[in-house]
Amino acid sequence: MAAKQGLPTLALRVLEEALGMGLTAARDTAEAVAAEGAYYLEQVTVTEASEDDYEYEEIPDDNFSIPEGEEDLAKAIQMVQEQATDTQILEQKTVLPSKQPVPEVIEDFLCNFLIKMGMTRTLDCFQSECKAREDLLKTQKERDFHRMHHKRIVQEKNKLINDLKRLKLHYASYEPTIRVLHEKHHTLLKQKMLTSLERDRAVGQISGLQATLKNMEIGHNYHASEIRVVPNREKENALEGPTQKGLREAREKNKSNTKIKDNTKDSEFPTALQPNPNLCLYKENICPAKVDYKLNNIFRLHELPVSCIVMHPCKDILISCGEDRLWKVVGLPKGNVLLTGFGHTDWLSDCCFHPSGNKLATSSGDTTVKLWDLSKGNCILTFEGHNHAVWSCTWHSCGDFVASSSLDTTSKIWDVNSERCRCTLYGHVDSVNSIEFFPGSNTLLTGSADKTLSVWDARTGNCEQSLYGHMHSVNDATFTPRGHMIASCDACGVIKLWDFRKLLPIVSIDVGPSPGNEVNFDSSGRVLAQASGNGVIHLLDLKSGQIHKLMGHESEAHTVVFSHDGEYLFSGGSDGTVRTWS
Repeated sequence: MAAKQGLPTLALRVLEEALGMGLTAARDTAEAVAAEGAYYLEQVTVTEASEDDYEYEEIPDDNFSIPEGEEDLAKAIQMVQEQATDTQILEQKTVLPSKQPVPEVIEDFLCNFLIKMGMTRTLDCFQSECKAREDLLKTQKERDFHRMHHKRIVQEKNKLINDLKRLKLHYASYEPTIRVLHEKHHTLLKQKMLTSLERDRAVGQISGLQATLKNMEIGHNYHASEIRVVPNREKENALEGPTQKGLREAREKNKSNTKIKDNTKDSEFPTALQPNPNLCLYKENICPAKVDYKLNNIFRLHELPVSCIVMHPCKDILISCGEDRLWKVVGLPKGNVLLTGFGHTDWLSDCCFHPSGNKLATSSGDTTVKLWDLSKGNCILTFEGHNHAVWSCTWHSCGDFVASSSLDTTSKIWDVNSERCRCTLYGHVDSVNSIEFFPGSNTLLTGSADKTLSVWDARTGNCEQSLYGHMHSVNDATFTPRGHMIASCDACGVIKLWDFRKLLPIVSIDVGPSPGNEVNFDSSGRVLAQASGNGVIHLLDLKSGQIHKLMGHESEAHTVVFSHDGEYLFSGGSDGTVRTWS
């Protein structure tokens, strides 16, 4: 009995030394085990079975041997190459190392053993490792899943990139076709206009014939004998019927009207180059250009967006045009409305002062250009001829001509004295968004949605030069006060400066991506202002190249202009307000 009790105590001592832990608290458990019985280690010899009595399973021959009679060196080499390729493919595959799963019986046995031996900390570590192994396997599976998902997303992205490139190439292949279609459209518009003229002429002839027939029906005393060829002396004394008398009176009346109209002669374009009226405003200042403007006042003038602001050439007043079909004369600096003009049936797009400052020209979406007497506020003349909305208008420095540009891809030069269109400028293939006379000359500058600027001779109507460089629709273009440089802005916010004497680009400044709606120089020509679609007024110092931003508009800024002394800046926005900066 003593031997039976000593053996478990010795085993427990050995376990204490091996595990490095005391089992004093587990002696009661050991005594209970000793009471049940002792554990013994027995050596068992396993005899190997005789190989003669073992039945082997026949394995089919799967080698890639070539049947007899079909040996071929080329086939043998091909087969060896295929086997080498298969071996490389198998080697390239990522094979996860196989882990021998621990049978649940062994885990349960270990857990029960640790519980019986009272090894709670070892049991906790064992169970924690088992749980950690399960979490690791789960995390590896999730990692593999996300890795496959990432590869699929990358493949889809590459496919979309290839599709996008293919679509760009496809779109580029259509550009020549679109250009040809624009040219055909322009040709068809010309043919349509000619057809309309011929139709009007035919309608006039038919109306004249109908009037003649009506007069013939009324004149019952008409006789065929009265229509005879007689000498001039006898024809004067020949009797006239009512029809001939009516026709003769109508002819005389038309001749008199034609003579009256012919008495109003067309204006003549100045042959000599006139002095630039803006040179008197130009001052060569050695001090830095003023760009530190701050918001000073806000004038609420229109219920709809402000489309244009212009300064009076002599007085401290400005005129604002809005999409509410009104133009207003505003006194400065208080911003009180002195005069309101109305008469257009659609939104106003632009306005321009007569060189003397006593007249105003306005363009509108109703396809007309109107001239106004500012002393009374009355419309004195209306020019009609455009087929679509008119975007811009400008006065010639002599005051006898007004030019306009339209959505119908044409520009027109109007004679104020003869009250007719003197010339139509063809050449742009898209909307002509801006037009301006070079100060003191017969040269016109236009900017178009076809991404080009064109220089025209107003006397002949010929396009002298086209300027290419913009990648988007040109929204506005203007001259410097000295006239030696051109500034233009496009629908993507790019500003370009051009040398007007050489007709070459100087520099390109990108302040986008918001569109540039209008550009204007100050009186010194050293600062350029642009009204942007995001409500920011960009000021470019041409000498230093620095760009300054004026933040104050709550919505889109449509127009911007400097005062004559450069101390004030005025801008109009889509909220119907005019903001003063000083």
